Amino acid sequence: MFTILVVEDDQNIRKLMCAVLKQKGFNTYWAEDGVQALVVMEKQHIDLVVLDLMMPNMDGYELTRQIRLSWRDLPILMVTAKQEQEDKRKGFLVGTDDYMTKPVDEEEMVLRIKALLRRARIASEHKLRIGKAVLDYDSLTVSREEQVCLLPQKEFQLLFKLLSYPNVIFTRLQLMDEIWGLDSETDDHTLNVHINRLRNRFRDWQEFEIATVRGLGYKAVLKA
Repeated sequence: MFTILVVEDDQNIRKLMCAVLKQKGFNTYWAEDGVQALVVMEKQHIDLVVLDLMMPNMDGYELTRQIRLSWRDLPILMVTAKQEQEDKRKGFLVGTDDYMTKPVDEEEMVLRIKALLRRARIASEHKLRIGKAVLDYDSLTVSREEQVCLLPQKEFQLLFKLLSYPNVIFTRLQLMDEIWGLDSETDDHTLNVHINRLRNRFRDWQEFEIATVRGLGYKAVLKA
C-alpha cells in the first residue's frame, strides 16, 4: 500500500483528490502549502507527492526544489491551472516528474501516479532482495537458497514494508494504519504478536532483523 502526499491550498480540490486516491487503494496525507508539506514529509514516509503550483508561503516550484534536496528520487506530479509551455518547462527544470493541468481528470491522475510509481520501480518491483534473501510480494514468500517461508498476508506486508525502507523508523500507529487500515480495530497487541512471529521465524537469518526503537516504533536493520 503506497502513500501519497497531496499538497493543495484549495480545500475542495484537496479533499476530492484524497478521496479518489483512497478509493484506489492509496494511503494519503495532505498539506495546504509547501511549508506544511515539508513538515509532513519529515514525520511520515511518502511514496509520491502530488502538488499544486500556485500556493501561499511556498509555491510548487520551490517545494519541488526543496524535495529534490532531501528526496532525490521521490516521484512528483505537479498539478496546476497554468497551461503555458514555459510553466511546464520550469516545472521540469526544477525537478518534477510529470505535469497535469486543471481541471484534473481523476482517472488520468491515477494512471499517471501509477506510471510514476512503476518508473520509480516501486509499484512494479514486487521482489525485494536483501543479501541472499528474496521477498516475493506475489507469492507472499521469503526465500533464501533452499529455504522458502510462506507467510500469512499481514505478516508478509509488515515485513515487506519495513525491509523496503531499511533504518527508517515507522511508528506503531503508522504500521497499524498502513497494514490493517484506518478503520480497523487493530491494537498494539496485534502488532506485537506479528512482530514477535516475524522475529521468531527469521531469528537465525543473517540478512536482517527487526529492531524496536523505544518510544517510537520499529525499523528494519540490515546485518550485512
